[in-house]
Order: sequence, then C-alpha cells, then structure tokens
Amino acid sequence: MGKTKLPIDNSIRTLRAQHGEMTQQALADAIGVTRQTVIAIEARKYSPSLEVAFRIARVFDESLEAVFLYTG
Repeated sequence: MGKTKLPIDNSIRTLRAQHGEMTQQALADAIGVTRQTVIAIEARKYSPSLEVAFRIARVFDESLEAVFLYTG
C-alpha cells in the first residue's frame, strides 16, 4: 500500500523557480531546516509547522495562502 499525500498542496517548487532557481538547500538554510525537510514538504509528505510555513512565505514575500492550499 503506497503512502498517500497530505491534504495540503504547495507552490514551493514554482516559487523556487521564480526566485532564480533557488535550490532546496538555499531555502532550507533561509528557513532553518534541513534540505530533507524541504524535500518532504515540497512532495506533500510532511506538513510544516505554522512557524516554518510563515518562514517559507516570508522568504518568497508571499502570503500563506499563496504558498499553501488546503485540498482536503
């Protein structure tokens, strides 16, 4: 049985591309988490804490709603 994705979609990959092809490592460094955490959030395998979600939104100068979308 495969793992299901979480009901929170995100636009992190698109936003990284729009910000000069920012790497997952660069984003991880900017928000104070590991690259593996960014990978898991981007792949919808892990939901970030509210604090980390705000940090991600701030890096891209976007609202939470522009970065994350509840699809459940």
